[in-house]
Amino acid sequence: MLELDVEARDGARIVVPRGRLSMVSARPFREQVAETIAAADGALIVLDLSQTDFVDSSGLGAIVACLKTARQAGGDLRLAAPSEQVTMVLRLTNLDRVIRPRVTVEEALRD
Repeated sequence: MLELDVEARDGARIVVPRGRLSMVSARPFREQVAETIAAADGALIVLDLSQTDFVDSSGLGAIVACLKTARQAGGDLRLAAPSEQVTMVLRLTNLDRVIRPRVTVEEALRD
């Protein structure tokens, strides 16, 4: 099960998925983040992945879909503080070259 917390900070929205971002949770995750993007009116979205234990290919697809949705809305999406497993998957798929993860949420907000 994946829980999602959202907070507003410095004009951005920080989205914190807690748990496993997998085939089971990817669709609800994508829908909730899309709602956050729509409500944010072009603001920066930061995915704080520090509480995300696991990501599979469906989860990666959901992240890419969220990036596309954010950019189409006039905003952007950044990744922050990925766990070791998430970092490994991002590197293996070269997604870390498309969406460069930042070490902290604060760094993602600054860039």
